[in-house]
Amino acid sequence: MTSLDGLSHVRLEGDVLRIAIATADNGTSLDFDGVSQGTTALQAVAAGTLAARSVLLIGEGANFCAGGNVRAFAAAENRGEFVDYLARTLHDFVRAIDAVEVPVVAAVQGWAAGAGMSLVCASDVSIGGPSTKLRPAYPSIGYTPDGGMSWTLPRIVGIAKAREILLTDAIIGGDEAVRLGILSRLVGDDEIREEALRVARTLAAGPTAAYAGIKRLLAQSGQRSLSEQLDAETASISAAAAGPTGREGVDAFVEKRRADFSAGQ
Repeated sequence: MTSLDGLSHVRLEGDVLRIAIATADNGTSLDFDGVSQGTTALQAVAAGTLAARSVLLIGEGANFCAGGNVRAFAAAENRGEFVDYLARTLHDFVRAIDAVEVPVVAAVQGWAAGAGMSLVCASDVSIGGPSTKLRPAYPSIGYTPDGGMSWTLPRIVGIAKAREILLTDAIIGGDEAVRLGILSRLVGDDEIREEALRVARTLAAGPTAAYAGIKRLLAQSGQRSLSEQLDAETASISAAAAGPTGREGVDAFVEKRRADFSAGQ
């Protein structure tokens, strides 16, 4: 099994893999130690060598993530090469988030700007508060998006709204972000981390194999016709019914008891 020793930004809290993507250092800009360590841990979860049943993305500071460290961009000897390296590192992380079959929850306090907003869009469930604000932030420094935002955002809000948000570098408040589907829901500002952890723990106790099937179906739906998706749903639900998770869920329902999904998945 993979050990997390020496990974300062990543830890297991029970069955929840907690990844700190930003810290109070450098104004809660994206922390690439956290990104790189998160990639390593997520790849281990996907490979079955790290026993996590959900993932929690968190910022340690006033913000979830205020975006890239613009002062570091300015100080780089070769800005193009430096940003290329950072983007590739971030994109390894986004690919690892996309590949992992357990639910990914984001605790979005304060600002989620630039890459921070991209990571919100990449998450399965995102919890914000009344003071949460999101912003692409790329046009303000003359950059184009990274972190998958040009792919995820149109799929969340539609292509026309994505154009408006990206081109105008819109600041999106918490209520509007929920209305658009970028955030899942809001809680009190002082409850965001606690509620996100509660959701992650609840998902970690749930039917992991079913969650994996749901994520696969959703991820592949855009490339299929309705008829093809119906065939995929048939194959998926029949496999679930024959597997230990489905058997336990149905048996628990019939026996009027709480299902225990912790074994056999």
